[in-house]
This record gives sequence, structure tokens and C-alpha cells, in this order.
Amino acid sequence: MTENSSGPRTSLWQRVLTWLRGPTPAQAVEPGPDLADTAPLTPESLEQIAAVRMRESLSAGSAQSAGLERETNEDTLFMMYGSSCGEEVVPDFGLFCVADGAGGLGHGELASAIAVKTVVRNLMEEALLTALTQDNENRKVQLDELARQAFARANDAVREKANGGVTTLTVAILMNHQMTIGHVGDCRAYLVENGVLKLLTRDHSYSQRLVEIGQITPEEALDHPKRNQLWNAVGQGSNMVVEVNSYPVPRGGYLLLCSDGLWGEISMDEVRSVLDLHTEPNEACEELIRAANAAGGPDNISALLVAFASL
Repeated sequence: MTENSSGPRTSLWQRVLTWLRGPTPAQAVEPGPDLADTAPLTPESLEQIAAVRMRESLSAGSAQSAGLERETNEDTLFMMYGSSCGEEVVPDFGLFCVADGAGGLGHGELASAIAVKTVVRNLMEEALLTALTQDNENRKVQLDELARQAFARANDAVREKANGGVTTLTVAILMNHQMTIGHVGDCRAYLVENGVLKLLTRDHSYSQRLVEIGQITPEEALDHPKRNQLWNAVGQGSNMVVEVNSYPVPRGGYLLLCSDGLWGEISMDEVRSVLDLHTEPNEACEELIRAANAAGGPDNISALLVAFASL
């Protein structure tokens, strides 16, 4: 809520809805006979419009599967994004989350849902709504710090409500040409540019710790007995460690968020092949899920793909 000294208090959402609805009939300008050309668009015109949209806006898609050996799905996905153009511009933004719960008896499913809902609610209120508020137009939103705060609140909420369940959580926030990745656990974020996959997160598993101290190789970690055992998770306690890193929003390419049910079953060469063949995010995610199930599908599988604008 904001208060204008020259008028009554108004709701932020009222402002947004007013902006979306456009002028009232009393405010609208009566159109003249020559203001619009209603001739049908040619195929060439449609191709030009589609090309402009592809270059100027991001898109995203996702897919999930319980896998072939699990009866329930304890993963949670969330995505929301938008952009605008014109005189009064709402900042381009995106919020994407993948969480993989653990704990049995439905507690893992509950933990992942609680963590995602808590992070989304906090980042919506503290980042997006703050950026939309006119009184704060010049205020720089500190995404790194807001991400840490949101994860801390999610940790408290899971400990309080998930009955012993814990969850991994990887979140990507896109705003003001900045991409911030918050991460706990072993879901992963990959940046894909020019056919090259770069891992942006570090697995918080015991097997990865052994890789880091040189006791086993990355290849050995894939089949290690402690591969799925985490030393860091949302809901485990006050000693949770949140890794947060920020990057410029890429021009072109993809951001892939996925649970270990995907990256643990198919190679990065297979991921690259899928993205080469399927450029539409939903189709690409569905094909990635099929590939993971074809490889055995022993775990829940989640994939979320963001395709960046090329301009």
C-alpha cells in the first residue's frame, strides 16, 4: 500500500488493474476512421511479428514425472514471468523454483510445497511488489539479500509445519537485467549458451564433499552410496547454508532447473541433444522427462526451462 499526500490511499493492485484495463470510456479518445487498418495480416507479416516476440521476451516451460519406481511425487515446481512495454513499464521479471522433498509419509511432499510457497510469497512481496510501487521507482532491489531472507523464512516454515520433512530448493529470480540463483541441496541450475552447459550450483551432498576433497571422482560420485545423502537442506535446522550468486541476464540461451531425478539419470550430452532438437521450452522439458524415465526413472523427475530473449 502507498499513500499520496495529494489524494486518498490506494491499493497497489488497484493501480495494476487500472493500468491493465486501460482508460475508462470517459477517458477514451473517440477513434477516427483512419486510425486502424483492418486488412488481414499477410503470412509475411505474421512471421515478422513472431520473430519480434521471440527476440524481445523470454519464455518458459516445465514438466514432471513421479518416475517409474515411486508412487508419489515429492517434487514441487513453480514458475511465473512477465514483461511489458509502453510509457508506464512494469519491470521484466521471472521467478522460477524447483524443490525435491524428503522425509517419507508425505512429509517430503509437504516440505517442498511449503518451501516453494514461502519463498514465492516473500519474493513477490519484497522484490516484485516493491519494484512495482511508484513511490519506490528509484529504489534498487537487493535480490541477493532478499533471496537469503526468503530461504530463511522457508526454513522456519518447513521446520514448523512439515513434521520432520526436509527439502532441497533452487530458485532463480530475474529482474532488472539481473539473474539471481538461490540454492540449498542438490537440485541443479544450468546455464546453456551456444550449446555449452555450465553448472551454476553446487550439490550439498556427502558424495560431492568427497569429490571436493579429492577422495572420489565426479564419475564415481554418480554411483556412490551417499549420493542422495545431504548435509544441507531446507528444514534441517538453524545451520542451513544458502548459496546465492548473481549474473547478468543472458541474451539468448537457456536456464535449466532440475531435480536429481533428471541430472542423475541422463548425461549432459543428452540434455544438449534435446535442446538442439526442441527449442520450445515445454516440448524440451517433456522430452527430458521421457529420456530420464527411459534411463530407468528411479526417482521423481522435474525440469524447468527458461528460454532467454535474444535482444
